[in-house]
Amino acid sequence: MSKLNLKKSRELFRKAKRIIPGGVNSPVRAFSAVGGNPLFIESAKGSKIYDVDGNEYIDYVQSWGPMIVGHANPKIINAIKKAADKGTSFGAPTPLEIELATMVRKVYPSMEVMRMVNSGTEATMSAIRAARGFTGRDKVVKFEGCYHGHADGLLVKAGSGLATFGVPTSAGVPKDYARNTITLPYNDLKAFRQICEKAGKNIACVIIEPVVGNSGCILPKPGYLEGLRKITKKHGIVLIFDEVMTGFRVSFGGAQKAFKIKPDMTCLGKVIGGGLPVGAYGGKKEIMRMISPDGPVYQAGTLSGNPLAMTAGIENLKILSKPDTYKKLMAKSAALEDALKNAAKRAGIKTKFYRAGTMFCTYFTDKEVYNFTDAANTNTVMFGKFFIRMLERGVNLAPSAFEAGFMSLAHTNSDIKKTAQAAYEVFKEIK
Repeated sequence: MSKLNLKKSRELFRKAKRIIPGGVNSPVRAFSAVGGNPLFIESAKGSKIYDVDGNEYIDYVQSWGPMIVGHANPKIINAIKKAADKGTSFGAPTPLEIELATMVRKVYPSMEVMRMVNSGTEATMSAIRAARGFTGRDKVVKFEGCYHGHADGLLVKAGSGLATFGVPTSAGVPKDYARNTITLPYNDLKAFRQICEKAGKNIACVIIEPVVGNSGCILPKPGYLEGLRKITKKHGIVLIFDEVMTGFRVSFGGAQKAFKIKPDMTCLGKVIGGGLPVGAYGGKKEIMRMISPDGPVYQAGTLSGNPLAMTAGIENLKILSKPDTYKKLMAKSAALEDALKNAAKRAGIKTKFYRAGTMFCTYFTDKEVYNFTDAANTNTVMFGKFFIRMLERGVNLAPSAFEAGFMSLAHTNSDIKKTAQAAYEVFKEIK
């Protein structure tokens, strides 16, 4: 990043590493996968972010998804300020919780009953506990490349053979705990059918990102999600859609609306907090009534339903619910897709671009990407070069080949043109 002045960011990173693990509070922010120095951000507005050295970037990270209407949207900011004047936390119910839950259920009718929490990790962890309590079973099935937060039982990779029990991918996770998690390849319905036939009576739930956003952007093959739904019903297994990332991103009703699949439970986050920490999990009444105080499955949180987060989420969904919002979002997303594909073609470089609604990813490969193994075999070194050179030209992408990018309502045609021109120049350089 020699073309950028990052003097203040570098100094802050040095200070941060002395007091914060790796200098960051979430690993991917450290730029380890792409090299260079992480940006320390001063402010953001609309489609742009500004670092402490005064550099401006068109932002496609969008705080990893939630800023779907753009950074520092005036309506959301003003609503948060008014809410803060009344108090920041009460440890008691507020009308705002009911209002946001009602808005969410209207868009996600599969979430008949829901509970607000503070993060996607809390949502997925709690949904799995509810499924176990409901079924009386212990085993959980997840898929390679899908990330569901940092709960112990989900930091697990596949074993040595197909459909084998998992082993921990993080120190500090007990092996005995990990053995209750079965990891399978995404988009392989045969492998899922086989494990259900073998151990279905012991499987409480299946948790999946219907569109994988933590290996880039991997789309389900035709019939794959439908097959999961059919098989889980047959074996009495709870199907959990982790839509923390895809929720309101793939469509207004998320992946489940786009693919016409009704899961038993859904986990949400990101967008429904309007930029503040939030998560939610919900589903069928008979499952959710297992949650305390209605039932024996315990889950609690002092800041759950926080009035500031509820306020931000309500305002965010009000904007998204306007009739023309998604027409604009999808048009912008399609324009970016066409522009980046065209840039790669003109530069004569082999890439694969995938998009699901407002989520997208560019892989450096000439082969289709259907699962994590395919994604891992793409040219990540070339992606790192692409990332750095795009940053030098004022375009901020996710600092990993295995993370999705996001479009917002605030991005302009000028932003898209500038991004495409930068990509064309970089493609030619790194070809």
